[in-house]
Amino acid sequence: MAKSKFKSGFVAIVGRPNVGKSTLMNHIIGQKIAIMSDKPQTTRNKIHGVYTSEEMQVVFLDTPGIHKRQSKLGDYMNTTALNTLGEVEAVLFLVDTAEGLGGGDRFIIERLKDVRTPVILVLNKIDRIQPEELLPIIEEYRKLYDFAEIVPISAMLGSNVNTLIEQIGKYLPEGPQYYPEDQVTDHPEQFVCAELIREKILHLTREEVPHSIAVTIEDMRVEENGVVYISAIIFVERDSQKGIIIGKQGALLKEVGKLARQDIENLLGSKTFLELWVKVKKDWRNQERILKDLGFHRDM
Repeated sequence: MAKSKFKSGFVAIVGRPNVGKSTLMNHIIGQKIAIMSDKPQTTRNKIHGVYTSEEMQVVFLDTPGIHKRQSKLGDYMNTTALNTLGEVEAVLFLVDTAEGLGGGDRFIIERLKDVRTPVILVLNKIDRIQPEELLPIIEEYRKLYDFAEIVPISAMLGSNVNTLIEQIGKYLPEGPQYYPEDQVTDHPEQFVCAELIREKILHLTREEVPHSIAVTIEDMRVEENGVVYISAIIFVERDSQKGIIIGKQGALLKEVGKLARQDIENLLGSKTFLELWVKVKKDWRNQERILKDLGFHRDM
């Protein structure tokens, strides 16, 4: 029996903020490259995650959550997410079954109607509902759009994720293996390290510093003893936020560094020395020049 030919392609993950897009992609590729937080709108750039098996290679684009914009950064995030839809072989539309169909879901569905790409409805967080609730939810979404496939999953538990991958394979063309089989992202290591630092800040500061932070890696090098040296700057919008992130006698910043270093060492496989600095850039989310300096470029 002839061996089936290798398939490859690009797949976008879209959905309202905080429905589990980053959790899903991290589970599929088996490594953390996209930050996870219970705060919405934590993903700011298109994160490219790479899944490779013997049959196929899928490059996932974990787009920013589509939402009602409140700043130039929010405008950038919406533009990035929507422009992605025309660049891929399939779109995964991820929804939160526990929250139910909302205005944000309808907003995205209206935009999906202008896209010719096959759309797979992914019903996430099924572990939070009763089994008998699932069918009515499916019917509710089916009335609004002709989805190519409908797949219920739990990204957190990994339930039915293998089935989702099989369904994605149906829509990929025959193609080359773009990346080595052990590569899980096409982002430089500096980008992932900055995101891991930002994740720890979001987790430890809770509501005090919601989305007023950005992280850049100023220096990253391997010392003669094999230790990776990283110097990172954490940008905030106000002096009061700087005080919160540093914490009493530097305690919170020290904890951010400790937790981020653990994840970075797992990512790099090397002992790491992490140095963190906090600087104020007032109202950076609404200043085009600062957004570009921090790596946020509007898709045209």
